[in-house]
This record gives sequence, structure tokens and C-alpha cells, in this order.
Amino acid sequence: MRILHTMLRVGNLQRSIDFYTKVMGMQLLRTSDNPEYKYSLAFLGYGKNPEHAEIELTYNYGVEKYDLGSAYGHIAIEVPDAYAACETIRANGGNVTREAGPVKGGSTVIAFVTDPDGYKIELIERKPAA
Repeated sequence: MRILHTMLRVGNLQRSIDFYTKVMGMQLLRTSDNPEYKYSLAFLGYGKNPEHAEIELTYNYGVEKYDLGSAYGHIAIEVPDAYAACETIRANGGNVTREAGPVKGGSTVIAFVTDPDGYKIELIERKPAA
């Protein structure tokens, strides 16, 4: 078994595609529009299945905002340098909500970013092997 994708409901599909491609550096992998059922999908990622998990953005026609509730946590993304990633994300218009630094009680460097719909994305620093 393996994770294929994570689905997020979004209030504006193009705004979210722009965030994940222009701010987070993902690729738009494929889209589909289903007017009969009143929804559109966009799949994004740093590579395609089966080698990489993807993010599925779902836009339901006419729904501009969702209540995220208190159960959702975050998506985690590995980065080689969390400090540099925060600078790049900020320079591209992203919202860094927790600056890069060691996790409380540990030494792993993390940061948090929030997407346009309020979903949290954790950046976890993992230096490339020498």
C-alpha cells in the first residue's frame, strides 16, 4: 500500500493552482472539469504517480469557502533548507506563518506556510546526503 494523493477542497481553483505552482514550486499534472456534477479537479505535485504522491484540488461550483474544522493538521513537504524555502515562498507571495527554526523539544528545523484556503503546510528540513 502507498499514499496516492491528498484531496483539498478549495474556494477558487485557479488561485490555488497558482499558489501550489508559483509559490510552492509544484507542477500542474492534470485537470478535469465535470459540469454535469458541478465540480472541477486539478492534480499537482513534485512528480507524478506512482513515484510521487499528489495533491488533488477539488472545486465545487459555487462554494467559495470551507470551514476547516479543528481536526485537520497539515501537509508536510521535505525541503533541503527551510530558511531559504521561507524566503522563496515569501518572495513569491506566500504566507509564512511560522518562521524556520528548530521544532520545540528537538533539533529538526521546520516552518509553516498557509495556502489561500487556510490549509497549513509544514516544511521539514532534510539536508541532501553528501
